[in-house]
Order: sequence, then C-alpha cells, then structure tokens
Amino acid sequence: MAKLLYFISEDWFFCSHFLDRAKLAQSQGFEIVVLAREGRHAQRIKDAGFRIVGLDMERSSTQLWKEWQVLRQVWRVYGQEKPDVLHHVALKPIIYGSLVARLRGLRAVVNAPVGMGYVFTSQDKKVRWLRPLVGLFLRNLLNPQGSKVIFENSEDLQAHVLRKAVRPLDAVLIQGAGVDTAVFHPVAAPQGDPIVVMAARMLKDKGVVEFVAAARLLRQRGVGARFWLVGAPDPGNPSSLTKAELMGWQAQGDVEWLGHQDDMPSLLQRCHIACLPSYREGLPKFLLEAMASGLAVVSTDVPGCRTAVQHGLTGLLVPARDVVALADALAQLISQPLQRADMGRCARARVEREFSGTHINQQTLELYQRLVATPFNGTPHTDA
Repeated sequence: MAKLLYFISEDWFFCSHFLDRAKLAQSQGFEIVVLAREGRHAQRIKDAGFRIVGLDMERSSTQLWKEWQVLRQVWRVYGQEKPDVLHHVALKPIIYGSLVARLRGLRAVVNAPVGMGYVFTSQDKKVRWLRPLVGLFLRNLLNPQGSKVIFENSEDLQAHVLRKAVRPLDAVLIQGAGVDTAVFHPVAAPQGDPIVVMAARMLKDKGVVEFVAAARLLRQRGVGARFWLVGAPDPGNPSSLTKAELMGWQAQGDVEWLGHQDDMPSLLQRCHIACLPSYREGLPKFLLEAMASGLAVVSTDVPGCRTAVQHGLTGLLVPARDVVALADALAQLISQPLQRADMGRCARARVEREFSGTHINQQTLELYQRLVATPFNGTPHTDA
C-alpha cells in the first residue's frame, strides 16, 4: 500500500479543500497521513480513517528559533513515515517540506502554492522585505527533480513557467478544490430584499474592508438590500480583522456579521448575490459554491477570481480595492433580478462543466498514481 502524506498548515483547510480527494485516494489503496496543526477538525480527519500527526507551527511566525523547531518536527516525521507521495500545500509547507524531502531522498513531491499567501498580497513594509527571500526559496524548492506543481489557475501556472520557477512538463493545472454539485444546488430565489453574501476568513486581503465600505455606500444611496459577512477572524494570519472591528461594523448597521457557518449550502440558498472582493486568489471555493447554488457573483479582476467569474456572463468583475466600482456593480445586480437569474443559470452550468468535485478529485488521484508508478529517473515501472 502506497503512503500519501499531506503537509498542510491547518486541519480545517485540509477538511475544506482536500478531504474528498484523500478519501478517493484511500479508496484506491493509499494510506493517508495528515501533518497539520490540530484543532477542532482533527476528529473529522480521524473519522475518515486517516492518521493525523500534530504539528506545532504558526503560519505568521518569522522567529528563527520557532521555525527551526518546525523543521526539526518535519525532519522527524518524514523519517518515521517514509511516505511514497508528499503533497505540500501553501508556502511554509512547500519550503520546509521540499527541503526536508530533498535531504531525506524523497522525490515524489506535489507542491501546491495555493493563493500565494500574505507575503505576496500585503502592502505592509515590514512584510515586503520577505518577498525576495521567499522568492529565492521557491525558485530552489518549488519544483525539485521528480516533483509536480499544482496550480489552481492558468495565470499562476504561466507566470511561474515564464519565471523558470517551474519546468513546463511539471506544471499541472487542477482548478480548485471541486464542488459537490448535489449538495450545492439552486432553489427558487427567496422573497424580500436581496441579500448579498461574502463568505471568507475575515482578512483584509480578502476585501472585507471594501465590502463593508461598499455596503455603507449603498445604504447611504438608499439601496434596499442586506449585506451578510460570513466567516471568522483568523488570528494566525497577520491580515486578520478583529472581532471588535467586525462587531463595530455590525453595530453601525453596515453589515450583518454571521460568524462561522457550518451549513453553507442552506445559507447560500437564502441569498441572491455572492461577493468576494479579494486582492488575489488561487481559485476561490466560496465563489464556486455560490455559482453552483445558482447565484450571480461580483468579484475582483485579479488572478483566481477572474478564472471563476466570466464577466457579464456569470457575474461582474471590478478592480481590486475600488469601493465605488464594487458598490456600482452590486447596485446593478441588486436592481436587476432577471439579470441575476440569467447569470446564476450560466454560473451553475459552468461549475457542472468545469469545477465539479468528481472531476477535480479524479485529476488529483491520477497525479498521485503517476508519481507512484514513475521512479525518479522518469522511466515507468514495467512488469518485465
């Protein structure tokens, strides 16, 4: 039995984006191990029949001693587990995992630079100095010999190939985490004022501040709509907003903050428009789930978001950080129920065609199987 080890920062992100793919791999004979920080989702991982190895890692830490301790943990786990395939997700797991894999002689590596992270979206001067250093590590560790690199959108794939950070034959396009189109499905539009929903971690670089400002502007214009913010702060991310800030906006009447919600399918069925004014994405799962639910969407014209949204067909795209443009696009869809319905139908059809979970899970499984069947020298195994 081949062993597949996922190295991912948080257990909740594994459950959100990789649980179904891991279940399919398990059904095809893979033993699944998850290396992640354990939280409230750890039991769900165990209930799926996987082993979880707890990792003491802070995503936002830059303290050398703490990072050295993380490296030691990864070194120990890789030595004990000896996985046949490694799947690293996001920047720290890619850098640390690929370095340890190289030193341990583990060659079947999948790296997934999902979203590109806070280091690449923040305007903070304290963070920007890290970019050249992170870029240097990525150039040397993102695509070691024997590895494959998964991108969620073609723009990121092409950019990394052009920068020679990834060899063209090792770049793999798998568009997002996939959506269960049986669970996320359209219903008749609810009655009452249109509800605009934004669901994400409550981070500045997700565009939460712009969403609130656009809602305030539309309220001042007298536009009849409700604006829901769904999601919790993420203290492990330097871009996180605070609970006090979110409650303050709600107290002012700008938005309704619902916090974390487990039942997203039912919540989306109560809404009319989905909005994600993010600064950058890999491929936003929330938008795909909203589209599968038959909602028209408003998002930003940035990598990832414009992969999901076809402007004028499944939704509207506006410049990032442009509150007025965001408010105008939302006002257009709020006032045009027939246009919303047409866009929602197109959005649903597109998810069924390109982003279904069945399709994404199978693509990922086939990648794992190719890595197991191909030794480091690139020559497939034979029965001879």
